[in-house]
Formats: sequence, structure tokens, C-alpha cells
Amino acid sequence: MPAPQVLFVTSNRIGDCVISSGVIREIGRQLPGAEITVACGRPPAPFFRSAPGVVRTIILDKKKAAGHWLDLWRQVRGTRWDMVIDIRGSALAWLIPARRRVVYNRRWEMGLRKVQMVSRLMGADRDLDPELFIDERARATAAAVIDPQLASGAGPGPILALAPIAHQPGKSWPAERWGELVGRLKAEPRFDGWRFMLVGGPGDHPPAAPALAEAGERAIDVVGKGDILASAAAIDRADLFVGNDSGLMHVAAAAGRPTLGLFGPTEWWLYGPWGPRTRTVASNETRGQFAPIEALSVDHVFDGVLALHDAYISAPEPRQP
Repeated sequence: MPAPQVLFVTSNRIGDCVISSGVIREIGRQLPGAEITVACGRPPAPFFRSAPGVVRTIILDKKKAAGHWLDLWRQVRGTRWDMVIDIRGSALAWLIPARRRVVYNRRWEMGLRKVQMVSRLMGADRDLDPELFIDERARATAAAVIDPQLASGAGPGPILALAPIAHQPGKSWPAERWGELVGRLKAEPRFDGWRFMLVGGPGDHPPAAPALAEAGERAIDVVGKGDILASAAAIDRADLFVGNDSGLMHVAAAAGRPTLGLFGPTEWWLYGPWGPRTRTVASNETRGQFAPIEALSVDHVFDGVLALHDAYISAPEPRQP
């Protein structure tokens, strides 16, 4: 019997691809031996190259007049799909031959986390936890960047990963405050000997610059040094992660790293990092109320980082009377 053929149309954003990554394993449970074709945006595409069951990745580069959907239709119309899953809710699933169609609908957005909505979409009997599919190529790329820096400067030590970038307006905490935060943490005894690793994409050097400068010889610069899977491999080597509401925040949570997400005028209770070792700090921490991310103080974030450390690294020594 030929292997079941599945088309999985997912996001052009890294964060949404990570959030819905549990779909990959669920496909294998529902259709054992399935061969999966993934259609996604260019930035998250490397994320799927070693995912189980994935045999092809089609990159959707956005074009005028929805031309990217026409391109995708031309590439997939000739296959008789056993299942088409479209978490973008497009019309594509209805325009190609398929035995089963699973199409996301915004009417389902009734206060559930996106992981939960995707799990219900798939008819799963449990939440489909996000998962990373980090291959040896990605780990080797990350090691080639990180290991020489660990061997120099302040030497090896625990790693705090920092992602001071979010590409949607209003989600980025000011760059200079990341520098202030690193300065405060360098002076904090809990972080004696720690290294500060900045992660981000090729265009993210300006917002990372203040933190890198403040970290000095304790800095590890991984900004723009590889694709998203290499960044995931780098984050997987960290002991703690702190970042804006971004794809890398969701990567850190999926890797199981203790994760602190920074939030401004977005629903932290819906879009916060998913997992048991995750926390958030927000410019307004009352549900349903918002404030600009600029209202999030360095003191508030600093306290959040200490709480993350104390919960998942070690409790502070009791004060002597």
C-alpha cells in the first residue's frame, strides 16, 4: 500500500509554526507512515527539514494578489491527498482533491490558547505540546559559533539567552533597557560567572547591540549566525531564556528552557510561552487591560529574571540574621 499523503499548510511566522508543531506527531498517530508535505513561510522553513514524516517543504513567499496561493495550488493539485490540514484557514483545502480536510476557523477563538485550538482542530484527545526537531547540522552550526566564544573572554559558565527582538510593532522592549538589564544582572551574585548569549536573525544586530556592549567579555553573540534551527540549537544550550513576545520565545519554551516572556499591548494570558517552566512579565498584568511595552520597567523584568532563576536553577541562600 502507498504511504498516506498529507499536506500541512502552516504559518509564515516562526512562532505560529512552533506553536502548531505538535500537529506533526499527531499526523503520524492518525495516519501511521504518512508522508507529509509542509507549506510555510521562508523564515520557519528550516524548522521542518528533520521533522518526522516530512518529505517535502514548500516555501510560500508572499506575492501580490495572493499569487503565492496560486503557486501552491499548482504544486499540490496533482496529488490525491489523504489529509489536508490548513491552520491558516485558506480556501486551498477545498480546491484540491482530499479524503479529509481539517481547516482552521477564527470562530473557534473563544479565549483558548493557540496550542489548545490547534489540538481541537486535529481532534486530539490531549494538548499537542510544541516540539523542536533539531538536527545535527543545526547543533554543529550553533557549536561552531558558541564554543569559540565560551573558550575565550570570561570562559565557560551557565548561559542566559536573551532575545531582544520582536518583528511586530509594539512588542519590542526598548534596546537600551536590555543593556540596563544585563548591567543589573552582571552585578547580581546569582549570576556570577554567567554568560549572556544574544540570539536573533540577520537584521537584529541594532536591538542586540546595547546588551552585547554591556555584557562585554561575558557576551556570546549568536545574532544572525544561522537559520532558525541553528538558533533553536543555540537556545537549547542555555540555562535560562528571556525574550520579547516572539518566535524565539516560543522556541525556548518548546525546548523546555525556563522561559520569561516580555509583553506589552498583547494578550499575555493567551500568547505567553507554552509549558510548565514558563513565566511572563507585562506592562499591565491585569487581564483585559493593556499598556505600551515601554511601560515595562527594568526593575520589573529584573525581578522576573531573578524569580525564574530561583524557581529553576537554585533557591537563594537564606539571609543571615
